[in-house]
Amino acid sequence: MMIDAAETPWYDDIVIPALLRHARSTYGRAMRGSLADAGYDDIPANGLYIIGGLALGDGGVPIGQLVRDLGITKQAAGQLVDALVLRGYLDRQADPADRRKLIVTLTERGRAAAEAQTAGRNRIDAELLAAVGQDDISAARRTLGALIEIGRRDREQLE
Repeated sequence: MMIDAAETPWYDDIVIPALLRHARSTYGRAMRGSLADAGYDDIPANGLYIIGGLALGDGGVPIGQLVRDLGITKQAAGQLVDALVLRGYLDRQADPADRRKLIVTLTERGRAAAEAQTAGRNRIDAELLAAVGQDDISAARRTLGALIEIGRRDREQLE
C-alpha cells in the first residue's frame, strides 16, 4: 500500500505498545491457524511460546527458565507444562545434574506442532518482507532489540 507523502500513516498516531500487541496478534493468529490446519488445536495460549522456544533451542529447558522467560508464576508455568505433557507435546524429566529441577523437552508431537507453528510464522514473515523490504525489517529488528535492552537494563536496576 503506497502512502501519499502528505498523508500521515495511520500507525503514526498509535502508541508503540498497542502496535506491538496488534503485530504480535498477527503472528499469533497465523501460527494458531497453521496449528489448527495440522490438527494441533489444543495448545493453550502460552503453549505457543514454550513449543516455539523449545524448537529453537538445542535441548531441554528448566521449568524455572520458562517462569522467567514468560513472566508467569511458577504455579502457572507448572499448570501449562502439565497441560502440554498431558496433550503429548512435552516430556518432563528430572535434571540429571540436579534431581530437584525438572527439564522439559519436545516430544515427536511437539516437534511436529513446532513445524506447523513455524510455517505460520514464515508466511507472515514472507508477506512482511514483500510489503516493506529487508531494510525496514532490519530497522524494526534494531528498534525492537533496543527496546528489549532497555527492558533488561531496567529489570537489572530493580533487582
